[in-house]
Amino acid sequence: MLVSWLSDLHNTIPANASHRIGIAAFVLNSNREVLVVQEIGGPFDGTGVWKLPTGVIKEGEGVWAGAEREVEEETGIKTTFKEVLAFRESHKSFSEKRKTDIMFLCELNMKPGTFEIKKEKTEIYAAKWMPIEEYVNQPWNQEKELFRFMANICLKRSQEMEYVGFSTVRTTTSTGRESYLYCNTDHANLLNATRGPASTSTPTSR
Repeated sequence: MLVSWLSDLHNTIPANASHRIGIAAFVLNSNREVLVVQEIGGPFDGTGVWKLPTGVIKEGEGVWAGAEREVEEETGIKTTFKEVLAFRESHKSFSEKRKTDIMFLCELNMKPGTFEIKKEKTEIYAAKWMPIEEYVNQPWNQEKELFRFMANICLKRSQEMEYVGFSTVRTTTSTGRESYLYCNTDHANLLNATRGPASTSTPTSR
């Protein structure tokens, strides 16, 4: 974007694309195995690290929708969004180290009949179901604090269903545009249950 500020006053046009929104997808099957991938290219290329499927949210796309899309694109596994388990922010992290990266750790449920993995060939070197303890105990996850924190959140969620994250409630802005509120799962269930008959649908199945 090229801008020519003509006024003598201070330029108030914000810098373009100040933030990037991404997701990491935690998908657990009935055998307590987590869906993991090895990437082609990027910082994990050739490291042997098994990581959660990740990706960047597209323009105009909800976090919940982006998480479902990325999992299916990378592994062929169809899912439904359950909740946000945590999120982190990192400043000066991309685009010449001048931008902010926000990553949502999302839990998703498998849809019936989608156990077989069909990996994407250009970005994903390998994909598989891995016992969650094996995933958590990888040297990379144990040595890198942020990854250890996120892995331990996934482990705790798999062991204790009482671990509560943030679910989505579909709503509208003051101008009537579609919007999404992410809040404590118990509160989200309450809000969805008290909606009017014309607006009881949600973007997720529970």
